[in-house]
Amino acid sequence: MGRNSVRILSVLSSLLSPLTYAIDYSHGVSYIEPLKYEAGFHHFDYVNPDAPKVGTLRAPEMGTYDSFNGILDKGRVASGHYRLGEGVLVYDRLLEKSADEPASYYGRLASGVWVADDYREFAFKIRDGAFWHDGKPLTAADVVFTFETLRKKGAMGVRTALLELGSIEQISDNEVLFTTRPGARSNPDLIFAVGGYSILPKHYWQDRDITKTTIEPPLGSGPYRATEFELGRKIMLERVDDYWGDDLPVNRGRYNFQRVKFDFFRDESVQLEAIKADVVDIRVETISKNWTIAYDFPAVRAGYFKKNLVDIARPWGLWAPIMWNIERRDLQDIRVREALWLMSDFRWTNRVLMFGFYNYAKSYFYNSPMASSGMPSERELALLEPWRGQIPERVFTEPFVGNESTGFGYSRERLKRAIRLFKEAGWEIRDGVMLHVETGRPFKLDFIYGSPFAQRQEMPLMRALNRIGIATTSRVPEVSNWLYRLRNGKFDATTISFEPGNVPGLMLRNRLTTDSADSEGGQNYGGIRNPAVDALVAHVMAARTPEDLYASTRALDRVLLWNFYYIPGLGAPGYRLVYWDKFGIPESPTRLQRAPWLDTWWWDEAKVQRVKEGMAELTGR
Repeated sequence: MGRNSVRILSVLSSLLSPLTYAIDYSHGVSYIEPLKYEAGFHHFDYVNPDAPKVGTLRAPEMGTYDSFNGILDKGRVASGHYRLGEGVLVYDRLLEKSADEPASYYGRLASGVWVADDYREFAFKIRDGAFWHDGKPLTAADVVFTFETLRKKGAMGVRTALLELGSIEQISDNEVLFTTRPGARSNPDLIFAVGGYSILPKHYWQDRDITKTTIEPPLGSGPYRATEFELGRKIMLERVDDYWGDDLPVNRGRYNFQRVKFDFFRDESVQLEAIKADVVDIRVETISKNWTIAYDFPAVRAGYFKKNLVDIARPWGLWAPIMWNIERRDLQDIRVREALWLMSDFRWTNRVLMFGFYNYAKSYFYNSPMASSGMPSERELALLEPWRGQIPERVFTEPFVGNESTGFGYSRERLKRAIRLFKEAGWEIRDGVMLHVETGRPFKLDFIYGSPFAQRQEMPLMRALNRIGIATTSRVPEVSNWLYRLRNGKFDATTISFEPGNVPGLMLRNRLTTDSADSEGGQNYGGIRNPAVDALVAHVMAARTPEDLYASTRALDRVLLWNFYYIPGLGAPGYRLVYWDKFGIPESPTRLQRAPWLDTWWWDEAKVQRVKEGMAELTGR
């Protein structure tokens, strides 16, 4: 059915009693590549459909929580209650992303999905039989309520993601039609964003203020509900015995733990000791030092405790790079940013501080075919040529090879190049201080970090800058204060990961474009305002074939790299997972986009007994 036909029918729906319209629904939708799973499939290939539903998974979380309202910027939301992502356990969403495809989504709450060829309209057909935990049916009205609420009252990131959304119309008892606003660009990412948000119960929230945090676990429809909690310290989620979605193809073999308990820790080292003491069962290790040396204890050597580097297929992007605030006058000069880049030494930092764990990520799209390499292709040149003279000439003449070094001592040549660039930009070293030639003001940089480990990672860079007379300050504010400073531009530099995703358009627009930089609450924290970047992001969002997508991301990648907006660095070689060997783990025939331990593993009683008996023998208890 064409776009105009759907529009006519939706208009008629406002004049006549609700009808069911003959939209050509599909069981799923994919970006760029065809769907792997056909209509009527039984389960995903990476699950065990016969996994038992038993046991308690004890999982740690860093920090604390003070709210169960996951749609706001306010507060810190409790685990399982997020608005988006695989960690959402108490809500359902319209579509479920498969973990063994780059960007394919299948019906969850939606039994069918339809999208126009130009992505300006899309519709969902809501399943019969879905219901909330209080027994009331989940309907199309809940879907309309959710997205009207999110785009008006949700977190700024949500409102930005839904910026191009126009009308939301219930066109029958169980169908909802979404239309982009007039003048909005065609955006394939919009349907995937809408499909991934948690659906909220209208009847529950209509008499409550959804703009405020809450310490009351709200009503959900998903596989789990909160049964016990100690605010800020722990929360217990328990499987819903009559969960309506158990037998959906996208859910078979998933959500296998009878209970999931989250314990909250304020200190990484305490969390580390907790898993070694069998207080928690599984942990994502975020610190390379711990990964390298902290897991040498008897249980590991005996095989009762596992350390697994999981190979992930999704784009890693840039892991904790330095991001400059180029709204600061001293950072607006590209020569200054290049000079600062030359003062970094990834190889040394990785060898000395990171135990050689990381790869050198030299692309905003690292670990994906979207990353640039070598010289531009013909397709890339066709996108880049209109901007010749407005983007660095090296985009056309040089491959970006990174700031390479031996990792053993500083390069005098790179140091001389950096000082020469500073001089060209109007700076010189006098009496050991980097001063502006005309004004005499010293060059200073204020670094803020979201964690002490990020601060430690960049200490070598700050020391290198100190050697050439640049004064640096660094601090690790409380997380909410860090976010406040980030959102309000009260920093010179910070570390913030850049993870583009397989459907990168929306993320790129939010993090890189002029529109985002100019909007209050936008996520372009670095203040990038570059017409070439804006145009290339638009090309990414308009891509409809793999060839067009890869050409546009690679061209964009080159422009970003040669403008030195970020200092690339850590490239994760995998996902660091440590756990007690108590779980059944399904095999997958392909690399996955994520490590699905939370939703596809199961409690294996035989392994639990083996660990118990083995540890009793090791410890003599």
